[in-house]
Amino acid sequence: MSANHLLLDSAQAQRILNRRVLRFALGIGIAIAISAIFSWPLAYIVPVFVAKFLVDRQAPTIQTVYELLIATLVTMAIGWLVSNGPTHYPSVLLPLIAIAMLWAYYLFSDPKWNFFALILIVASIVLPYLAVLHPGASMLVAYGLSLSGVVSVLIFALLHVLLPDFAEQKDQHQRSELDSESREHEAFRALMLAFPIICFFYLLEITGALLTMIMIAILSQQTAGKKSVKVSLFLLITNGVGGLLAIVFYNFLVTVPTLPFYVALSMLCAMIFGYKIYSEPLKSAIYAGIFSTLLVVVASTAASTDADVASNFYVRLAQIFLVGVYMVIASYYLETRNWAFLKKRK
Repeated sequence: MSANHLLLDSAQAQRILNRRVLRFALGIGIAIAISAIFSWPLAYIVPVFVAKFLVDRQAPTIQTVYELLIATLVTMAIGWLVSNGPTHYPSVLLPLIAIAMLWAYYLFSDPKWNFFALILIVASIVLPYLAVLHPGASMLVAYGLSLSGVVSVLIFALLHVLLPDFAEQKDQHQRSELDSESREHEAFRALMLAFPIICFFYLLEITGALLTMIMIAILSQQTAGKKSVKVSLFLLITNGVGGLLAIVFYNFLVTVPTLPFYVALSMLCAMIFGYKIYSEPLKSAIYAGIFSTLLVVVASTAASTDADVASNFYVRLAQIFLVGVYMVIASYYLETRNWAFLKKRK
């Protein structure tokens, strides 16, 4: 009897795994196809959002729609503000960006608000930066970012309608493992990691730094904990591996530069990484990090309209590597200091 139960449990676990891997691969394929065909501003973020949804959340809930609605409203508000606001006054603009980033970092540590925090951190960096470099472009990109969020949620929901999960026990949003004081502390540390380099790019108005700033802003939250140096080294390695795989992917794509091949190759990679992510939960962060780097580099390059696409591809890889190096150095500096003023006195 027990042996039969074990066989049934094993078969059910395999069915659940196969369904999730298939859903993951199909979701990435659909996201790649839609973003490549329609190619609106920041469309290349759709596969990254879809991958995040499928890995972090077992099924769509009303909370997902609620986060999307708030994220859309906040994104449009930021776009309107920077289009009509203080883009020519860094002493006003940069503190506002810091406040928005701090809010996003605080929300990042709560799984319930993780998606909204991701949209907020991207919007608070990208939209003012584009408003400084290209006045009038921020509202267009705000629409693009909002549309990317909407499309990602629709793909996520559609996949669960077509391929519902076999698991009987549905996952719920986990509560944050940190108390409010610890979350505030880590939010300040993340801001101190990311904000100096953000200011550097803003004040010098360096073109082509958008991907670098987004990566620094997102990764700085992951390295704000107690073992920040080890986590930074881990991210440097995963980004490096993801970059090497992106080179292989890109060279295949250059050999057969067609959309069907691009989608098929993306789905093959998604199937391989999806199997590793879902079958090895303890190592899922490693595989998810490598795959995210692969997606970001390849999708942003494929969406590029510049003439020298090959050169831009390797520039993006160099940016990802430099982000990792910066995170290790900055994390070491923060970890070797006693930031007592960030902790509330008892």
